This record gives sequence, C-alpha cells and structure tokens, in this order.
Amino acid sequence: MRKIPVGVKGTFSLRVLPQHLANQFKDAMLPPVFSTPMMVLAMENAALNAIKPYLEAGESAVGTAVDIKHLAATPVGHEVIAEAEVTAVEGRRVKFRVSARDEQEEIGNGNHERVVVDMPRLAQRLAAKSR
Repeated sequence: MRKIPVGVKGTFSLRVLPQHLANQFKDAMLPPVFSTPMMVLAMENAALNAIKPYLEAGESAVGTAVDIKHLAATPVGHEVIAEAEVTAVEGRRVKFRVSARDEQEEIGNGNHERVVVDMPRLAQRLAAKSR
C-alpha cells in the first residue's frame, strides 16, 4: 500500500432505479424512496474510489464500520452522488467522512472505515473457513 494522503476524495454516482427503493429492496409497506442500504453502498464505493490509486496489486479494502444518517428522501429517477474524503490513516485502517446528495439536497452523511487487505492472504483465510 502506498501512502494514502489525508484529504484525498472519491465519488460514486448512480441513477435511482425501482430496485433501489426501500419498498422494493426491503418491504412493500415502505415508501417508494431510495433505500438506506443503497445509500451506504454508494458511500462505500466512493470511499473505495478515493483510495484505489494507492492500492498495490493484490490489495483491496474492505468496509469495517459505517455510522451514517439518512437525512432526506429521494424518489426513483434522480441521480445520487456520494462523496468520501479520507480523514485519517492508521496503518492499514482508513477513515472517511462520507456524504450523499441528490439534485436538490444532501440526503445523508456520516463516517466510514475500511481496512486494506492482502487478497491472496484473505483467500487463504476464507479457504480455511470453508473446510
């Protein structure tokens, strides 16, 4: 892993489709709005995009903590843009401030952590668990 600078940013965007809505994704009794799990997915992808240029071959970064608030509803058809900014790097642990917005307003924000992992080593650990 190359040195990841504090302040580096990444983004991820998606168009809200019916399968992203709370009433489709989780339970039909929920309103037809962008679901919280999909917002977290967008935020996590923004965080990964922020640090991808600093990962070596054979490395990835897995999410280990999410602390977010979903602040506003977004209907189908709107674009959601998530942004992540590195706030701290402690060894292989990377902390981010994350946010998401649609065309009109901020829809969520919070904090996220990822840990840089060696993929071959992780594959060995997973194989051992599968025995």
